[in-house]
Amino acid sequence: MTRHQTTGQRFVSGYGAKLKDMRLGSRFAAMLSALSVALPSFIGATAALSPETAFAQSGRKLPLVRDAEAEDLLRSYAQPIFKVAGLGNTQIDIILVNDKAFNAFVPDSHRMFINLGVILEAETPGEIIGVIAHESGHIAGRHLVRLREAAANAQIIAVIGMILGAGAAVAGGASGNSSAISGGAAAALSSGNVGQRSMLAYQRGEEAAADRAALKYLEATHQSGKGMLKTFERFAEQQVFSARFVDPYAQSHPMANERYRSLATDVMKSKYYDTPAPAALQHRHDMVRAKILAFSSHPNEVLRRYPRSDKSLPAQYARAIASMKRDGRAAIKEIDALIRQEPSNPYFQELKGQALLESGNPKAAIEPFRRALALKPGEGQFQIWLGYAMVSSNDKSLLPEAETILKQGIRTDPNSGIAYSQLAIAHARQGETAEADLATAKGMMMAGDVDAARRYAARAQKNLKRGTPAWLQADDIVSYKPPKLNGR
Repeated sequence: MTRHQTTGQRFVSGYGAKLKDMRLGSRFAAMLSALSVALPSFIGATAALSPETAFAQSGRKLPLVRDAEAEDLLRSYAQPIFKVAGLGNTQIDIILVNDKAFNAFVPDSHRMFINLGVILEAETPGEIIGVIAHESGHIAGRHLVRLREAAANAQIIAVIGMILGAGAAVAGGASGNSSAISGGAAAALSSGNVGQRSMLAYQRGEEAAADRAALKYLEATHQSGKGMLKTFERFAEQQVFSARFVDPYAQSHPMANERYRSLATDVMKSKYYDTPAPAALQHRHDMVRAKILAFSSHPNEVLRRYPRSDKSLPAQYARAIASMKRDGRAAIKEIDALIRQEPSNPYFQELKGQALLESGNPKAAIEPFRRALALKPGEGQFQIWLGYAMVSSNDKSLLPEAETILKQGIRTDPNSGIAYSQLAIAHARQGETAEADLATAKGMMMAGDVDAARRYAARAQKNLKRGTPAWLQADDIVSYKPPKLNGR
C-alpha cells in the first residue's frame, strides 16, 4: 500500500443519521444516492492507505483506498451472503472508503462501499458480516429502484400540495380574505414537508426490511446475528443523548434502540446465536484490523494499541507497518521476522516490497513483489506493484516485462489510476508516445479529470492508426459526455 490521498465528502444518510434540510429538486435526488448503514460522521478522514480513484456522486467525491488483503477478507465475508441472497451471479464490487466513521452503503446493484471505520470498530467478523448482509438485503430487495419510485411519488405529493396551497391563496386574494391567503401560503410551504416525511417513512420501512433480510441470510449461512446486535448496541449508546431531541419521523432510518428491540428476540433464539466465527477467519480479521489501524494512525497510536509486550502476530504486523512509515529500510528486519513466521503469506511479501520501494530501492522491491504474486497468482494489485517497481528501477531492460505485467494488472483491476500512470511511463521510455498519451488519458478518466483525459486522448489519436483498437479507445474518451446529475 502507498499513502496517497484523494479528497471527498461523506454521504449524509446512515443507520442513525438524519437527512437534514432535504427539499425538493436536487436535494431530493440526494436521498437516492445510497442506502446505508451508518452513524453521523463524527470522525474525520484518515490518511489514505492506497492510491486510487475517487467515486463521484452528484459532483462529490469519496476518498477510496485499496488493499488486496482487506478486499480479499471482505469478499470471504460476502460470498456466502451473496449466494443465499440470490446475488451469487451478480458482480458486486466491495470498495473501501477512507473514513473512520462506521458506515456502509450501496449506490447501485453492483457496488458496496464500506468505510475503514467498520473494520476498525468491529471486534469480530460477525459485526462486518451483519453490515454486508444488511446491504445485500437492499440490493436483493431492489430497494434502490423502489426508493426512486417512492421519491417520485413524494415529489408528486409535494407538488399537488403546493398547487392546492397556491390556489387557496389566489381564492383568498380574490375574496379579500386575509386568513385564506395566509392559510393557502402555509399549505404551500408545508407541502414539501409532507412529501419529505412520506419519503422518509418509506425509507425507514426499507431499512427495517433490509435488517430482516440480513437475519434470514445469516440463518441460511449458519452464522450468528450477535454481531448485528452489537452494532445496534453501539449505535444506541451514541444516540442516548441525541435521541431526546430528535424527531423519529424526520429520520431516514429507524432509531438504533428500536432496531435492536425488533431483532433481538429472533437473533437470540437462533440455534447459531453462540456460534463463533472460525478461528482462521477471526485471525484474518485481526490481521486486517491491525493493518488498517497501523496505516491510518500515527505510529504513537499504534504502539499504544499494540505495545511491545503484545507478542501476537497482529501486533507485530501493526508495529512493522508503523516502523515502515517512519523508515522503510529500518522496518525490513521486522517484516522479515513476520515472513519467517508465515513464509506463505503473500501480504508480508507485499509489505516488504512496499517498504523497499518507498525507501528508494525499487530494484530490490521487485523480488518480494514477484514472491507475493507467486503466492497469490493473478492478484491485480500485486501485478501493479511489480510493474511499478520495475518502471521505477530505471532499468530499460525491464520495461517490456513491466508493460506486460501492468497490462495484466489493468485487465484484472481496471480501475487503478496508478497502473495507467506507470504504463504511460513505460511506453514513453520505450519511445511509444501515442500509447503513453492514451494510457495517461485513461488514468485521467479514472481520476475524474475528463477535460485532461480528452486532451491526452486527442493527442494520442493524431499518432495512432485510424480504426485500430487503440484509436477507438482514444475516440471513446474524446467523445465522452458525463451523465447529467439530478435530472439536469
